[in-house]
Amino acid sequence: MTQTGRKKICPGGISGDAKTGSYGVFPIGIDKKSIIPYTGIIEKGNKPFYMAKEDFVMYQQGNADLSALEQERRRNPLYKHVAKTYLWMCIGLAITFLIGFGLTESKMIFLIYAMPLAPIILLVLQIILVAALSSRITKLSVGACRGIFLGYSALTGVTMGAVLTMYDAGSALLAFGVSAFFFGSMAVAGLVTKRDLSKFGPVVLFGLVALLVMQVLNMFLRLETLDVMLCFIGIALFLGITTYDAKKTKDFYYAFENNPEMLEKVSIFSALNLYLDFINLFLYLIRLLGKRR
Repeated sequence: MTQTGRKKICPGGISGDAKTGSYGVFPIGIDKKSIIPYTGIIEKGNKPFYMAKEDFVMYQQGNADLSALEQERRRNPLYKHVAKTYLWMCIGLAITFLIGFGLTESKMIFLIYAMPLAPIILLVLQIILVAALSSRITKLSVGACRGIFLGYSALTGVTMGAVLTMYDAGSALLAFGVSAFFFGSMAVAGLVTKRDLSKFGPVVLFGLVALLVMQVLNMFLRLETLDVMLCFIGIALFLGITTYDAKKTKDFYYAFENNPEMLEKVSIFSALNLYLDFINLFLYLIRLLGKRR
């Protein structure tokens, strides 16, 4: 294979930036120094092209062309990792909405919330589970990570039941369908983009904090116009976060492809992030589109 048209071969990080090889954002508790970078990236046009170690060596030696490597890439374990992540996300969503609808239709949700401090207890438990998975992901077993995720999904199902009691079934189905469409579109955008989105992390965090502060403030002001505006802002924000988290799913694979156990853990972590993105989209959309009972 000739060298015509081949651009600089450079060491790869996991951010998808072929020029800098910079690292992306990792969950709390992951030691960045322990990460083994992806073997190599070449530039095809203006886009980075990831390849496995043996393919990278073959390409350096001129024994393989890009068309063959692109065909091989379609069978890359990366896509199995991504599919597994979204499968776990869907399992979590199924648990949440089945529990939510079940409690609503059986009226058991009223018995649960009749208990003293039930909402606060549920909130504290959810925060503990998310914090445990985020901060101790390197120390937890794969089974423990899965258990935490499934437990969190079940607890969210109880809180979801309280939300569903306020809206009719048609509104809930409409909000779910619109959420699925928006989420799917932005998730695909995150999977196909080659841009390094890690620099948007601080912007996302600032946006979430600002949105939370405004929502708490409006709990006292009770301004309907402001509530509608916050719904639109929340939808836009979580659409962006969905793209960001979808991109991180690929980044985590490139970081941990040589560590199968850690790869399983970050798959669950990514599933949790995407699950939260969908749930928040749904909550804002049902407030915006839903008809109260």
